[in-house]
Amino acid sequence: MLRSLRSALVRFTVRRAAACQREAPKRAALWLELGCALTPTFAESYPALVRLRRAIEDRWGALAAAQEAAERFAENPDAWMLLGEAFQMVFRQQDALHAFEQVLVLEERPDAALAAGDLYRRAGRHAEAAARFARAYAAGAGAEALRLNAQALFQAGDLKAADEALHLWATQVPDGLARLSDARAELFAEKKRES
Repeated sequence: MLRSLRSALVRFTVRRAAACQREAPKRAALWLELGCALTPTFAESYPALVRLRRAIEDRWGALAAAQEAAERFAENPDAWMLLGEAFQMVFRQQDALHAFEQVLVLEERPDAALAAGDLYRRAGRHAEAAARFARAYAAGAGAEALRLNAQALFQAGDLKAADEALHLWATQVPDGLARLSDARAELFAEKKRES
């Protein structure tokens, strides 16, 4: 009974914050902070507070809210995903990577695997990026994850595996087999640009 009452109060605070967000963002933040304090589970109040603080250019405040969510709800992958995104807002890529990896420990999620793969790729760790993109595909991310996997494998030097991933990608996109040679040429062009 108390839990459902708290959940109803949290929904009320989120609605009140949405109603006053444009005219009074600080008041909206107070409503959302109250919702975060009351919530019995990871709820919309935390993502809403992070979005609001980012909108008013308070990225460190957004990060603090996301950290609180991950501490309170450490077994919730959504809380860790929110934390990873907040770390990226303040350019703390290694911490973001840790948060996305924590999501993958808790649950196989394509969004977390894609985000981790992108961070590994940007850090020049292409083999790890390829592994995360493969995980993203296995978790349901679709053909784009295969293309990213092929790029990362190519960058890692595994040309045979990259070609196999690219061929699999081509079987899953419209006119993929017709576009396969262009996709291969694009991989080689990217490699030359990076050299």
